[in-house]
Amino acid sequence: MAKEPRVWQRMLSGRRLNLLDPSPLDVELDDIAHGLARVARWNGQTVGGHIFSVAQHSLLVEAIASHTNPDMPRDWRLAVLLHDAPEYVIGDIISPFKAVIGDAYKSIEAGLLGAIHLHFGLPAQPAAALKRFIKQADRQAAFLEATHLAGFSREEALKIFGRPEPLPRTVLALLEPWPVAEAEERYSGTVTAALAG
Repeated sequence: MAKEPRVWQRMLSGRRLNLLDPSPLDVELDDIAHGLARVARWNGQTVGGHIFSVAQHSLLVEAIASHTNPDMPRDWRLAVLLHDAPEYVIGDIISPFKAVIGDAYKSIEAGLLGAIHLHFGLPAQPAAALKRFIKQADRQAAFLEATHLAGFSREEALKIFGRPEPLPRTVLALLEPWPVAEAEERYSGTVTAALAG
């Protein structure tokens, strides 16, 4: 008799998050911040003395989104900050590998994001306009990370990610990789502030 595979992840909070049927009750901000601060963007193929974490990437995307739309509603800001939150459980898989894996990965990611959104009082599925807005800010962040941190030429990044909008130095300063503890603290604090409205 074959043993069924384990499909849950134990979190440091003590929660057990089921990957196939995630519950909003098993989602904790501390677990998300802890995990995202330790997950490297670009599979760790970046310059600097520290990884460029998904937590820091999420803050960069939020800064770009806030620059683009300073009057962004609270729920949109929270959704931007959480756009890659499933990666605290499943890691940051690079886009070329996601294309190879296909729908199974997308299904797991969507289920986790839905549970995370519900935990934080957001609709499980964001509106189409919000998805487009997040994607635009995410692509700008990817362009900046690719050219500043991951060794892409400007020409190569323009072909893959498109042309970014000009951004202030305060946003560009977020490209300097932080130590893990700083990324965790800043991400957690920013999400907490967004929740407070």
